Amino acid sequence: MSKDMYSVEQVADLLGLHVRTVRGYIRSGRLRATRIGKQYRIARADLDALTGRPAPPSVPGAEVSSVVRLDGVDRAAVDRLATLVLAGVNTHHDPDRPLRVQTVHDEERHRMTIMILGDLTATADLLRLLDGVLDGGNGLLGGGEHSRG
Repeated sequence: MSKDMYSVEQVADLLGLHVRTVRGYIRSGRLRATRIGKQYRIARADLDALTGRPAPPSVPGAEVSSVVRLDGVDRAAVDRLATLVLAGVNTHHDPDRPLRVQTVHDEERHRMTIMILGDLTATADLLRLLDGVLDGGNGLLGGGEHSRG
């Protein structure tokens, strides 16, 4: 898991709070989190917003484009990853600077391509979420092997 994405337990430890308190913050909307299966993941920026720590400055008007290619991905894994990406996009902070994302599945080659265009911080957050899920396993891609191109 990326060091910029935290579990509820990690946030509770960092803040000296009970896990139930952190979950209550998430349910009430006080702390933003992304739900992956039955677990929540909290981005570093969202934790900083809760604690009042200033967010890192963004470069005005800067956008980044990213292409992520995943090999060895079946239809079920594509559906799960597309749902994860959509959830990541929907938790984006600035509605004036939305992320634009497109996913493509090449069924013959068992390949998924994810194209992301948006501001630097939001794109980095989404890429960290993907990296954490893919490196963490979580059964997201099923039993087959996968590689990132």
